[in-house]
This record gives sequence, C-alpha cells and structure tokens, in this order.
Amino acid sequence: MFLFGGVLMILLGLLGSLFFLGQALTAMLVYVWSRRSPRVRVNFFGLLTFQAPFLPWALMGFSMLLGNSILVDLLGIVVGHIYYFLEDVFPNQPGGKRLLLTPGFLKLLLDAPEEDPNYLPLPEEQPGPLQQ
Repeated sequence: MFLFGGVLMILLGLLGSLFFLGQALTAMLVYVWSRRSPRVRVNFFGLLTFQAPFLPWALMGFSMLLGNSILVDLLGIVVGHIYYFLEDVFPNQPGGKRLLLTPGFLKLLLDAPEEDPNYLPLPEEQPGPLQQ
C-alpha cells in the first residue's frame, strides 16, 4: 500500500507541482481506513459526530478553513480511492482479480522463511516434560 501510494502520489504530485506529500499520504491512509470501517462513529473535535467515510472530507474542509490548499488532501483522497478500488472492490466483482500484488523482493526481504518439514530439532530444543 505504501509503495503503490508513494509512487502514484509522486507521479501525480509532479504533474500538479506538489512537492510536500506527507499530508497526502496521511489523507490516503485515512481514506482507506474510513472506507474499510464504514460503521465506526467519529467524533470530530467534540463538535461533530459522523460515520467514518466522511472523515477524509471533514479533514479536507478543516484544512480549507485554516487557509491551506486542498489539492494535497484531494491527491491523497484520489490515490486512496484508487488503492481501495483495486484492492477491495474490483477483486470482489464478477470476473475481477487482484491487480496489486506484493513485489517479490519485499516478500523475500520481510517474510519469515518457510519452515523445513524435514527439520529435526536438537534434543535440548525438543518440547518435553518439565525437568526440576
């Protein structure tokens, strides 16, 4: 998710001359979480209570009230929506499949090695009765 979002944000950010994309990454994460948790109630600054899918839009509105550009927030929401669609919606459609797969080098780097079914642990490593 981070790799996909980062690359897509950089490419779209270059088109829109946006260079500081930390807020866009946060908006993407909030958008994906909010779409995956639609029944969660969110309390916004103790003033408003609404369902989680409205949180990215509320944050964008708050950013606009503070006088910030909403382009960065919109970029994060757009990239988050693309990720959510490709990961959660499209694979569940008739004829759909997962298009975003974890790259092999990341699996090799981060996954635990598979256990050898023929491995025989040393006697001191084997579970047994407690010795006193």
